[in-house]
Amino acid sequence: MRKNSIKNVRINEEVKKELSNIIRNEVKDPRIHMMTSVMSVEVAPDLKSCKAYISVLGSKEEAEDTIAGLKSAEGYIRNKLARSVNLRNTPEIRFILDQSIEYGMHISKILDDINKDDK
Repeated sequence: MRKNSIKNVRINEEVKKELSNIIRNEVKDPRIHMMTSVMSVEVAPDLKSCKAYISVLGSKEEAEDTIAGLKSAEGYIRNKLARSVNLRNTPEIRFILDQSIEYGMHISKILDDINKDDK
């Protein structure tokens, strides 16, 4: 199976949807911030591993605590994922902090400042 095959894209979307649902509704770790979202998921073609890019709307400390909470709950999350998504193998999940939204907001602020200076 190629990395960007239709099957892999479908698996990525299904795992993303279920992972979001599990994190939002079933994980009760107090370290996990309420404004946590799964931005994207990359499941390896052999279904053995998975990278989940997580975005947290909050401070840097809250984001780090959320990633730590998710890493400690990885076994529970993987078990719930195995029950909800019917795959040959349930992938090992690696949670990665996604800061693309914050970076985009930073660039937007810089552009706004430049536009104010020009006027």
